[in-house]
Amino acid sequence: MSHAFKQKVFYADTDSYGVVWHGSYLRWLEMGRVLLCEQSGYKLSELEEQDIVLPVAEMNVKYKQSAKLDDTIIIETKIIEEGRFYLIFHQTITDEKKEKTYIEATFKVVAIHKDGKLYRSLPEQIQKISAR
Repeated sequence: MSHAFKQKVFYADTDSYGVVWHGSYLRWLEMGRVLLCEQSGYKLSELEEQDIVLPVAEMNVKYKQSAKLDDTIIIETKIIEEGRFYLIFHQTITDEKKEKTYIEATFKVVAIHKDGKLYRSLPEQIQKISAR
C-alpha cells in the first residue's frame, strides 16, 4: 500500500536562504505517514484510545536537493517492512513532474502502550495497515 499527496511550498516553509527549511520536510513526511494510516482506516487518535502509540524510533533522511518557494512537491509514502514490533516506511519528496528528488527517507516506527512499554508483537490493527 502507498499514499501520495501534493503540497505547495509556502513562504513559511522556507528559511533565510530562500529554500525549504529542513524541519518542513520532516513535517510533510509525518503527514504522509499519518495519511497512509488514515487511508488504511486508522486514525492515530483512535489507535491511541486503543492503547496503541506509534513513535518514530529511527529515521534516515537524505537531503538530495532543495525545494524552493512556490514549488509543488509530491510526498510519497509506503511501508516496506514489517518486523515483529515495528514498521519501516519509505518516503520520497519529489517535484511535481518527478524529475527531481528532494528527499529520500526511511522511518522505523514501533508500537508501544501509552505508558511507554513496547508491544511484544505488532497489534492486529497495525498489521492490517501494512497488509493493505
